[in-house]
Formats: sequence, C-alpha cells, structure tokens
Amino acid sequence: MAELEVKALPKNLKKVFDFTLSEMRKRTDDETFIRQIKLCVEEIFLNISSYAYNPEVGVIWIGIKIDEDASPLRVVMTFKDSGRPFDPLSEEEPDTESGLDERKVGGLGIFLVKNTVDGISYEYTEGQNVLTITKNAG
Repeated sequence: MAELEVKALPKNLKKVFDFTLSEMRKRTDDETFIRQIKLCVEEIFLNISSYAYNPEVGVIWIGIKIDEDASPLRVVMTFKDSGRPFDPLSEEEPDTESGLDERKVGGLGIFLVKNTVDGISYEYTEGQNVLTITKNAG
C-alpha cells in the first residue's frame, strides 16, 4: 500500500493528485477510470480539508492499494483524519429532482462519490474518521 500524509489544506490537492494519479498511471492507462478516481479524491480531500479541522489545520492520511490480480483491476483508497467525527454516508440523499432554487445546499459531492465507486464505507475508530472507497476498472 502506498501512503501519503499531508496537511489538510485545499492548496495541497495538487500534491494529493500527484500521489494518487501517479500510482494509478503505473498500472493502467484507462483515462475514464483515472478521471473517476480523481473526482472522488478531489471531493473527499476537499471536504476533509474544508470541514474536519476548521478553523484549525490537521493532517489527512491517504492510503492507496491497487489490486492488479483482481479482474478487473481494483483500487482501494482510505482517507483518515483526526478531525470532528463525521459520517458522510449517514447524510440524507440530496434532492436531485427539484429546481436549483428549491434545493438544500450541499450533499452533491458525496452523492457523486457514492454513485461513482463500487464500494464505500465509514467508521470512526481510535479517534479517527476512516473513509474507504473501492473502485473497479472497466
């Protein structure tokens, strides 16, 4: 498993992309798959960096495991932080049917992630939020 620990600051998104996407490109050239992973990484990282520690600055730990023996190729990514406990999976699904002026703000990002990945789980353990996503290629 490749790992990165980075300060939870939006400006570190490029560093997170460099880490995750370089790991992906070592193993696949499927640009659609890579773009889907990038969308999920961006949403999860920016949510943690914007809300978990605010107004303080904490750390986000990201682990990426690529199972090349799986068919199709499978990526498992784990995001950990020691910020406020927050289970994004417990949030109410956003209203995607009403007009923009009638909708509650927020919730679309995790909705997109949930509908992009093949598996997602959350737990709060040992003082940390742990969000794990699984995405299969193809």
